[in-house]
Amino acid sequence: MFTGIIETLGEVLRLEREGGNLHITLKSGLAPELKIDQSVAHNGACLTVVAVWENTYTVTAIAETLQKTNLGQLKVGEKVNLERAMILGSRLDGHIVQGHVDQTGVCTAIEKENGSWIFTFHYDSGTGNPTIQKGSITIDGTSLTVVDSGTDSFSVAIIPYTYEHTRFNAYEVGTVVNLEFDVIGKYVAKLMGN
Repeated sequence: MFTGIIETLGEVLRLEREGGNLHITLKSGLAPELKIDQSVAHNGACLTVVAVWENTYTVTAIAETLQKTNLGQLKVGEKVNLERAMILGSRLDGHIVQGHVDQTGVCTAIEKENGSWIFTFHYDSGTGNPTIQKGSITIDGTSLTVVDSGTDSFSVAIIPYTYEHTRFNAYEVGTVVNLEFDVIGKYVAKLMGN
C-alpha cells in the first residue's frame, strides 16, 4: 500500500532484459535504507527490490507489468518517481494507492496558469475506469485531485512544488503516463455495472 506522495526521484542507470523480464537498476538516496524484498513504487508500479549496493538498487518488472505501464519505455538517465510502502499508523497524506497500475494515458495538453500548471490526459475509457471531478487519481505514482473529468480524459492542477519534485517537469504533449484509478471508485463502478 502507498499514499501517492512521491518521496524522491531515482535515476535509471541500467536496463537489462532477461526473457520477458526487465531488470531496472536505479541510483537513489533511498537505496541505503532499502532491503531486498521490500516494495517500492516506481512511477506508481509496485516492484520488489532484488539487489542493493550503496546508493543503487535493482528491481525486476515482469512482462505483464511492462505491457500495462510505461516502465518498458524507460531509458538510461531518465528520472522515475519513487515511493516506499506506507507505514501503518502514520498519516495518509495522499489517498489509498495500491501500486497496481490500471492502464496508461497520454498527456494531451499542458497550460501554465497563474504560477501553476493544468495537465490534461486522455485514456482508453473502454476499460471502465472512472474519474470524477474532485476525485482521486494517481499519475506515475503521484496522488492528485481531478479538476475536470470527461468520458475518456481528465485534467489535474500541479503546484510548483509537485512540478519541481516529480516527473511532471519532464512531461510534454505525447508523454505516456501510468494511471491508477481510485480503488473505491473502481469497486463502486463494478458493483453498479459501470
